[in-house]
Amino acid sequence: MLPVTPLYRLSAMILDFDGTLAELTIDFTAMKRRLAALATAYLEDEPPEQEMPVLEWLDHLTCAIQAVEGRDLAVEFNTRARFLVMDMELAAARAGRLFPFARPSLDRLRTSGLRLAVITRNCAPAVRIVFPDIADHVDVVLTREDVTRPKPDPAHAGAALAALRARPGETLMVGDHPLDMAAGAGVGLISAGVATGRVSEDVLAEAGAWLTAPDLPALLDMLAARGLL
Repeated sequence: MLPVTPLYRLSAMILDFDGTLAELTIDFTAMKRRLAALATAYLEDEPPEQEMPVLEWLDHLTCAIQAVEGRDLAVEFNTRARFLVMDMELAAARAGRLFPFARPSLDRLRTSGLRLAVITRNCAPAVRIVFPDIADHVDVVLTREDVTRPKPDPAHAGAALAALRARPGETLMVGDHPLDMAAGAGVGLISAGVATGRVSEDVLAEAGAWLTAPDLPALLDMLAARGLL
């Protein structure tokens, strides 16, 4: 028997990019190490790594430098650090690829009448390298440059909802990481997880995913079985 469906109508979907529609090739551990090494030019000692995502780590280091060296050097570090992050993102994008099922899955959703948005913590140039025709397959793309604070801050998913003119109760958030589940929950979205990144279905379920699947096509089949597509 199928579990109770919290959605009775599905009119829109917000999807993550890396790990959901495209291979996740970015080495975040190496990125954090390089940021810490850069920070040593401004701090006496290399800062100990914190359990936080890269962009939050960058902000943490910026604040630490401002506390010691003042605003001007903190701004200088932040600028250099963001170029470093973007350089690594672009290199990863050039080495990566879109999942073969991405375009057919998005087209299936649009044929079913859904409005689609992609939200990502990645930069816009990296997304365009991997998926140059993304605008032909989704209605809205919001990279980190398009918002003040990227997901899991709820404003990112909230901006996508507003751009889609969609209601939370009729919209599904789909991603490959607990951050995606948190981003959806922050604006009242039901979320679903796909295990095409670096996180298992069990971890996604523990993070609050209503449904989990090995990949996006399998998830769409599950939604269709529930009469949502």
